[in-house]
Amino acid sequence: MNVFEFKRKIDELRRGIETVIVGKEKEIGLVLAALISNGHVLLEDAPGTGKTTLAKALARSFSVNYKRVQFTPDLLPSDLTGINIYNPKTGEFTFRRGSLFTNILLADEINRATPRTQSGLLESMEEKQITVDGDTYILDPPYFVIATQNPIETQGTFPLPEAQLDRFLIRLALGYPDTARVITRFIRNDPLIELKPVCSANELMDLQAAVKDIRLHEDIIGYISAIAEATRRNDAVTLGVSPRGALHLARAAQSWAAMNGRDYVIPSDIKFLAPYVFAHRLILRGGGEKTSRSLKVIEDVLSSVAAPTEDLFKRS
Repeated sequence: MNVFEFKRKIDELRRGIETVIVGKEKEIGLVLAALISNGHVLLEDAPGTGKTTLAKALARSFSVNYKRVQFTPDLLPSDLTGINIYNPKTGEFTFRRGSLFTNILLADEINRATPRTQSGLLESMEEKQITVDGDTYILDPPYFVIATQNPIETQGTFPLPEAQLDRFLIRLALGYPDTARVITRFIRNDPLIELKPVCSANELMDLQAAVKDIRLHEDIIGYISAIAEATRRNDAVTLGVSPRGALHLARAAQSWAAMNGRDYVIPSDIKFLAPYVFAHRLILRGGGEKTSRSLKVIEDVLSSVAAPTEDLFKRS
């Protein structure tokens, strides 16, 4: 698949989702970039801003299996992974698959579940497999987790641990849409119901394979590495961006370049994506509101690390 065919398919997906989600072209693009990069997305915003609707619109755009799980304090890890059930008639155990056995999983209000339940996602998100009672089950590709959480209502929630956050390629907030446009679009009909799939599972995997051929110049790789290392030296940071985070940024940049009709990554791709890929991975010193402080650290780091010049692409 060449870059023009790639962009045409992505534009078709965008147009469909934009009939449901009003005025959020950039955010839709970021979610698609994470999906194409074989990553996962954490949507963090106030109730009623369209987080769940965006996840549903994305799932309806693909001819793949989709499951939604409402995370609650009484949700068990076995509800996600599955459980072996004893059959007294046969004297054998039968494995009953949990909700993680799907292609697109909406983990709604993920921070409402206990840390033990949240940990049930770790293996599936990183290794695309699930282990139960010593038996390993490989998940069918593609596999994508889109999780939501409400940062306002913190009572009765369990903050995601750093190991869990590090497995999300992108974290973003949708923000409030144009309210008048939302009312106009939804007052008579629900465009989500009318949304039809435009991409099969095989086509999605073709898109995911195609972005691996997007060129990453060695200077771009060095630029990503320098940014990640700069976060580790920042005085406001206890623990900076991991190698996994740097790899996630490289993969996201490849997808973003292809989505914009290019077969190569440029420095502006890195600068645009870094806050969405890196900010949630930082462990900061002191207290206070974490998100805005993390974004400020990334902003300072980007301004302090010299970007490669555009001449390198001409030389290539």
